[in-house]
Amino acid sequence: MNSGAEAGLDPAKVQVPPYFPDTPEVRNDVLDYYAEVQRFDRLVGEMVALLERRGQLENTVVVITSDNGMPFPRCKANLYDSGSRMPLAVRWGTKVKAGQKVDAFVSLTDLCPTFLGAAGLQPTAEMTGRSVLGLLGVTGGVPEAAGTVARRDRVFIERERHANVRAGDRSYPSRALREDKFLYVRNLAPDLWPAGDPQVWKAVGPFGDIDPGPTKAILLNEREAPPIKPHFDLACGKRPAEELYDLEKDPHQVKDVAADPAYARVLDRLRKETDAWMKRTDDPRAGAGAGGDAFDRYPYFGGGPDNAMESRPRGLGARQ
Repeated sequence: MNSGAEAGLDPAKVQVPPYFPDTPEVRNDVLDYYAEVQRFDRLVGEMVALLERRGQLENTVVVITSDNGMPFPRCKANLYDSGSRMPLAVRWGTKVKAGQKVDAFVSLTDLCPTFLGAAGLQPTAEMTGRSVLGLLGVTGGVPEAAGTVARRDRVFIERERHANVRAGDRSYPSRALREDKFLYVRNLAPDLWPAGDPQVWKAVGPFGDIDPGPTKAILLNEREAPPIKPHFDLACGKRPAEELYDLEKDPHQVKDVAADPAYARVLDRLRKETDAWMKRTDDPRAGAGAGGDAFDRYPYFGGGPDNAMESRPRGLGARQ
């Protein structure tokens, strides 16, 4: 693709994150992604204009978000910010003040309670997400779930099978706790390849949890070249059971400090909080109880190596 160049975007202005090699191919790959984002924005504008022409805009809750981060190595299907941090914009007539920015942690699990609240309904007891209407300043009798906790200084994230790309249909189970200053990641099967097996299993291709593209091709084809190998390892290499990132010093999360004694107290705290969350939300992976491998045994309905369909019995998401 050359959609970025065709849109008049300048590859010299691309900010290449440190987990990618800075090559012309990567710059143009990211540039194409910029162009797709711009295209999406234009289409959203057309949608809003259509609602306005039909007289429905002020009576419509418009929510714009995504289902994952960038479709690049170490991004999509990962629990780092590059894979889990997504856009979220909300418009609801005069009920939501235009132009406001909210600095709070939310997750996609919060959307269903939000929509129910907008309709004047209570979330069901099974829902672990919480309505964001209060964060948006929406008042007027919209009910909230009983026992709602106002705390919004963290979010828990989880990952299971993304595509069927490991021998034995294995998942890559991992959990994470993201706070303002730290990201803690727990890899529950560190013996597995986080990006999928190097050999093709049932879908997509080698390291099949990474979408095909020029950046992936550079990493795989030149993985032994000294300038490329560190980036290949970050995207495809096996990971330790626990990772910890100091976001003030390392916003792109490339330097794992879990083994640094200076962070021992932080690591212990986040570890215990993740344990408590997994137990509180009845996570089958919590402890060594029976059924912890249930996600590995879901049937796969995708095709062969040439079919990029994905099986997501649990996927990348969050429970609070």
